[in-house]
Amino acid sequence: QVQLVESGGGSVQAGGSLRLSCAASGYPNNIYCMGWFRQAPGKEREGVASIVAGSGRTYYADSVKGRFTISRDNAKNTLDLQMNSLKPEDTAMYYCVADFSRCGLGTWFGYWGQGTQVTVFS
Repeated sequence: QVQLVESGGGSVQAGGSLRLSCAASGYPNNIYCMGWFRQAPGKEREGVASIVAGSGRTYYADSVKGRFTISRDNAKNTLDLQMNSLKPEDTAMYYCVADFSRCGLGTWFGYWGQGTQVTVFS
């Protein structure tokens, strides 16, 4: 079992930045991959970014490439998402995810946090 707790959400003007963090507890050493998903009202859940714990290989949605950066501190069992040049369409609930065996942007991640709200206003 892994528990994931997100922090760092909030409201920001378009063009601004936010940094999300996720703390993993339980059996974090079993984690193969961690990432971020988001879901806006009335829309499907979307994979934003993910990272392989060992190799550091990253995956990004086309909509955030060049603006968002995912990083992980394996020693601290934390995951960050630096979000720059934010747009109103980035407004969503952001979820931290983890999986023991696969990585990418699919919704098959085995563990999900409760989410943190990001609101970007114009």
